[in-house]
Amino acid sequence: MKKILITLSITAAFLIAVPPYFLGFSIFNLGHAVQVGTSLSAKLACSARYVSGFDDQQIASDLSSYSPVTELVELQWSESPSQVSANLFGLAPTVATYRDGIGCSLDHDEGFDLDSLAVQKTEIRPDVEWPRGSLVTTINSELQSTLDNIIQQDNEQGLNSRAMVVVQDGKIVAEAYGDNTHPETPLLGWSMAKSVTAMMLGRLELEGKVSRDTSGLFPEWNDERANLKLHDLLQMSSGLTFDETYAPGSDATYMLFTAPSASDVAMTSPQGYKPSTHFSYSSGTTNLLSRYIQQLLDNQPQNTMNFLTRELFAPAGIATATFETDPSGVLVGSSYLYASGRDWARLGLMMAENGEINGYQVLAPEWVEAASTPNNSDNEKAYGYQFWLNRGDEQLRWPSLPEDAYAMMGNRKQSVMVIPSEQVVLVRLGWTSGEYPMEQNYKDLLQSM
Repeated sequence: MKKILITLSITAAFLIAVPPYFLGFSIFNLGHAVQVGTSLSAKLACSARYVSGFDDQQIASDLSSYSPVTELVELQWSESPSQVSANLFGLAPTVATYRDGIGCSLDHDEGFDLDSLAVQKTEIRPDVEWPRGSLVTTINSELQSTLDNIIQQDNEQGLNSRAMVVVQDGKIVAEAYGDNTHPETPLLGWSMAKSVTAMMLGRLELEGKVSRDTSGLFPEWNDERANLKLHDLLQMSSGLTFDETYAPGSDATYMLFTAPSASDVAMTSPQGYKPSTHFSYSSGTTNLLSRYIQQLLDNQPQNTMNFLTRELFAPAGIATATFETDPSGVLVGSSYLYASGRDWARLGLMMAENGEINGYQVLAPEWVEAASTPNNSDNEKAYGYQFWLNRGDEQLRWPSLPEDAYAMMGNRKQSVMVIPSEQVVLVRLGWTSGEYPMEQNYKDLLQSM
């Protein structure tokens, strides 16, 4: 077992001495903060190594961007089985395990037998043009030059852009990659997974297995929540209360880093607003959607994996994607989908083409239209079915982009921008902890077309 110590030149005594706010947590949540620090480190390090293929230095840098606490976490690597163990000065020991096709999940005593799951990977031909295959012969030299300049400037400024892909009229016309990344590197989309979770429900609807007007979603909801419709959850306007703050002690951190079942956390959320009246961005809501998908598929994790591959990934030619589960075997639909820049672009292209890709009608055009239509909430209408919209509120979200633009978006400034009027899809994957000039960069790319 290879041992790596990720540390700053400070001691445990300094950890106690420095103010809690410097470490990124309240002293009242110290116990949970330590657990979150080790769990986050183990989970992200495991996926970074065994899914994305990053080295120790890259992993340490990525973790440190979240909290100084992670720089004090000791990581131990095991290749057989593929695991990462983490502890903080011997406290809160945590293990994350990698499984081929399944990715990494935190080990938990209360969990599903994830070793029993199998994923059939999509095979695509290297001699067939993208998106059906992996051959790309349609690069626009002028546009490629613009994109090369953007990613170079990004990384000179420390913005850490890793993959950028431009699709026009169904073809890749420019793509660029940062250090340690190539066209097949699976990269974490964070909350872009939410959009894909919605697309799974769109596929289930086309197959006649669900309706957006369905209510009585969960047997556990035998109160006013029984009136909630699937439509309400898709638009983040269910009115359920969920603490999306990413700090120790919150619903969100408990859900992602300590709970054996991510959806269990949101399942207990009380009704705070009348359905459809109040938009509230909630990763918990998306994990309820993941749970509902599995419920529709007979509560069998293997059925969910089979459906995902057969009905969504395979028709699109997506071969690099890994959608990870929580310890209970339910997809973490809010956060844990890894895919290459080209595969994220395939997902965007499916939306841009009204649900069709490679000759397959994966989603109904009516569903795609509804997914990109503003909601009816009182406070923020520019959000569809787990997609951020440019239109819907008094001002455009991205004033310099076409009004019909909408996007998958995720932490660290991930984005897949779909612009139907231009038949364009723009992808950016990276690891930016601060601001990122997405709108300006996408505007420059559009002007170069």
